[in-house]
Order: sequence, then structure tokens, then C-alpha cells
Amino acid sequence: MGDGAADDFMCVRVDGLTVRFIFCPGERSRGVLIPKHYELLWRCTTISDLMINEQIRDKEIRLIGADGEQLGIMSAKDAMKLAREADVDLVKIAPSATPPVCKLIDYGKYKYELIRKEKEAKKKQKTIETKEVRLSPNIDVNDLNTKSNAARKFLEKGNKVKVTLRFRGREMAHVESSKHILTDFAEKLSDIAVVEKAPKMEGRSMMMFLTEKR
Repeated sequence: MGDGAADDFMCVRVDGLTVRFIFCPGERSRGVLIPKHYELLWRCTTISDLMINEQIRDKEIRLIGADGEQLGIMSAKDAMKLAREADVDLVKIAPSATPPVCKLIDYGKYKYELIRKEKEAKKKQKTIETKEVRLSPNIDVNDLNTKSNAARKFLEKGNKVKVTLRFRGREMAHVESSKHILTDFAEKLSDIAVVEKAPKMEGRSMMMFLTEKR
């Protein structure tokens, strides 16, 4: 472990990625920039970073076609002409490259894809919790709407929802006729959720699990 001195490091943005270069202690102060190793940290290209169409004014860019084909190096002006002819947008996807890399693409679809990937990355980073919503066989319409709105908020945050229909005393005689309460509840959330586990009796409760629709 040596003398325990901390490694020195420097973060550099390379072609839309952030790379951390790790140096031996004190090397940067002596002007020696030979890293021991490097770590890929994260992709930096976010929606706010993107430049499109007339915003791109580079003298030279490397252009990629809509199908991924290499169209070579040209001026941003010439690339914009090709974008208009193809009825697509010119999007700078790697601003730090030399020359910058642009692509002929539908910006709306590209933006949607970036948002989707960011959401997927956030979901992988956090622990999915299971939230519970409790119902009763005699629940009225207003209460059912209130409970479904609460479940919707849980689902929008990426959590699962356990819906419990609790039976008390003589209500046990009406289990089958009350099952529709859970199916109606799931239907109210069908635009955002799917039934992960169908309604099933456990003791004096009927339970159903909902998860966010993907």
C-alpha cells in the first residue's frame, strides 16, 4: 500500500464521455502526465448539451447518415443542405471529437431516446420499493379515486404497488363478488401500470401487485 498517499486524478471530456485519468501521487505537480490507468465515468451528452441545425457553425464536421453510414468530413453548411434534402435534422452528437461528429436524424426521436435512456439509468441506480394501498369491500367511488391517484404517484416514481382488499367479519362471504374492486382499480391505472401478480387471497385479504408499464 506504500506510504498511503492518495492518488492524483484529472477528469477530461472525450467524445461525449467523461474519463478520469489516475496518476501516481504528486506526478501532476512535477509535470509528469503519464497516467497509471483511466476510468470511464459517464456519458456527458445530455439534452441541454445538444446543438442542432443552424446552431452548428463549425467549419468542419464528420457526418454520419441516418442509417449510420459514414458520409465523410464537410462543412456544417453542406451537412445542413443534406439534412434539408433528407427532411431530417442535423444533430451534433459528439461535440468534443476532432472534428465534431454530427448525425442526420429526427431530433424529436433522438431526444425521446435520450430521455428514455436517462430514465432507465436512474431506475437501475435506485432501489425499487413496494408501496401498499389498502381498500375495503364497501369503498365508495371518491375513496377509490383517491387511492388510485396515490398509487399513480407511487408508480410514476418507479415503485411497485401492493393493493390489499381487506375483509372483516361477514364480508368474507362476499369475497368473489368483491374481486371486481381490484380489477377496476387496475383498469384505472392501465395507462401507466400492468398487473404483475393477479388478485389472490392470503388469509383475510385479497392482494394484487402492480408495476410500472415499460
